[in-house]
Amino acid sequence: MSTAAVTNAKKRNTRGVLYMLLASVLFATGGLVLKYTDWNPLAINGMRALPGAIVIGLFMWISHRKLVLNKTVIAGAIAYMAMTTLFVLSNKLTAAGNAIVLQFTCPIWIVVLNFILFRKLPTKKQVIALVLILGGIVCFFVDSLKSGNWIGDLLAILSGLFFAIMFMLNSLKGGDALSSVFLGQIGTFICLCPFVFGCTWTVSNTLSILWLGAFQVGFAYLFFSLATGMISALEASLINAVEPVLNPMLVALFGFERLSGLSLLGAAIVIGAVLWNSLPAKESAQVQSVSKTPDKQAA
Repeated sequence: MSTAAVTNAKKRNTRGVLYMLLASVLFATGGLVLKYTDWNPLAINGMRALPGAIVIGLFMWISHRKLVLNKTVIAGAIAYMAMTTLFVLSNKLTAAGNAIVLQFTCPIWIVVLNFILFRKLPTKKQVIALVLILGGIVCFFVDSLKSGNWIGDLLAILSGLFFAIMFMLNSLKGGDALSSVFLGQIGTFICLCPFVFGCTWTVSNTLSILWLGAFQVGFAYLFFSLATGMISALEASLINAVEPVLNPMLVALFGFERLSGLSLLGAAIVIGAVLWNSLPAKESAQVQSVSKTPDKQAA
């Protein structure tokens, strides 16, 4: 490979990392901004879908990207509608940290669904990760039972399930992630916009809905889709770990809520297990090798 080709590849990878980081940061603002609106969660998800659909629709029009319309894409759109609605509901019923970390169990749901639907046996590593994640989830539920927020935790887990279904549908022949998101936003707006009647259009509520739709969903998914074609799945999964960490940090920073010690332990277990599971065997060995090597700079 020529020097110019190597340079272009590095620049492409750098752009991909930047796009994925921007997507993760925008996704992570959801927990905080949701706290700023006093609307009911169904109205929030219904109305934020409109500016989100406009942003993605304009991108598809400007970039001449055709809208794919088939059974797989429509099923993905329905999964998207369920995933986002359950996530917003869970944010209103439990801590933002609980909601995002429990939705982050999506990769493990993919392992479970592959076994149920395709009889694809999980690897030993995936089984260990699944057990660890279940242990982390138990930490959240034990904590939430004390505060009465267990329903919100359950909805967050179901949101992760539909997120996994959406991922699997997008990977099938005929699947198209951006088309599913676009159609899902239109469907969400049509189905849930009636719930906005009776809601108060204050400046805070209006700006929150615009941010959640245009940036936390619209531009975030655009950056996400652009990045997936520039970096490896491993890099993407590692960078995506910014979201479940940054989300509760922002909420706590602005004084809305704090995770308890037990929930923090659960979060560490879930995030660590998901990241470990995303590492290929070769990469995992390299990480262990590096961790055993003294850091000369630190020394």
